[in-house]
Amino acid sequence: MRHNGQADAPQFQLDIDFEKASALGLDIAAINSTLQAAWGSVYIDDFIDRGRVKRVYMESDAPYRMMPEDFQLWPVRNGTGEMVPFSAFASWHWDYGSPLLKHYNGVPALEILGEPAQGVSSGVAMAEMEALVSQLPAGFGLEWTGLSYQEREAGAQTPLLYTLSLLIVFLCLAALYESWSIPTSVLMVAPLGILGIALAATLRGLERDVYFQVAMLTTIGLTSKNAILIISFAKDNLEKGMELVEATMQAVRDRFRPIIMTSLAFGMGVTPLVLASGAGSGAQHAIGTGVLGGMLAGAFLGVFFIPLFFVVVQKTFVRRHRVPDIAQKGG
Repeated sequence: MRHNGQADAPQFQLDIDFEKASALGLDIAAINSTLQAAWGSVYIDDFIDRGRVKRVYMESDAPYRMMPEDFQLWPVRNGTGEMVPFSAFASWHWDYGSPLLKHYNGVPALEILGEPAQGVSSGVAMAEMEALVSQLPAGFGLEWTGLSYQEREAGAQTPLLYTLSLLIVFLCLAALYESWSIPTSVLMVAPLGILGIALAATLRGLERDVYFQVAMLTTIGLTSKNAILIISFAKDNLEKGMELVEATMQAVRDRFRPIIMTSLAFGMGVTPLVLASGAGSGAQHAIGTGVLGGMLAGAFLGVFFIPLFFVVVQKTFVRRHRVPDIAQKGG
């Protein structure tokens, strides 16, 4: 970690007594103009040189701006036309100060650049920086800029975005199957894939960064797809008159092979990402490891837990009423 400030250096400090200057009939703008013309430069006019317009800048000659005592050579014209020397209303001395002054949002600031240590996420490093700044005296604050600011803003929106995503998926499934219990059974399987992602990332020592979130969203879709395959067939079996447990087990037997085949095929497809090397391999490792771990957990655990969740939800929230047969009598 390093900062972009500079150590204090010798500076020449010019102190102007504005009350004396006002008493002598001097205008602040005239003092600033004299200082700019003497020690800097002032644009005064244009001239034509071989068909091109060039600017004319006025600046004092070098011998008259080399030493601090040269301020005595520069008088300022007051409102009555008199020339007033600088020594009549100003004093000067040497001091120490920062040669680089930075401001952020109108406040003096010092920019600090750094990166987290190996194996430490950026969120943990940012939290540590905030803890250190909180120990400083009153008047010091911390503001994030650049990628850190974007990460903090995006991190604050993550819970809301995930909540809205799950809600939209739930409503779409509810409209598709015309049922509230089936979407509930499907979304209950999502934590199985997230468990696999977290376990795989932890075992490999990966950070839970944006690639982890992408892998998590992908795995949620895969586990939900497996759940829909089983639950949709179980629903069809129920409509054919089977009992709940029998219909669910029959759906598991019918869809076991397709689920395992598609999951293994997808896992083999992301294996090159897990084993990647070279430039950009870090991002490939993060996505591939997360998706592979979530897919394995979602597939093999889902085969056992998907029917369990479906049976529990059906028995808990769905009341199946049997309509007794009514013998019709002819009269």
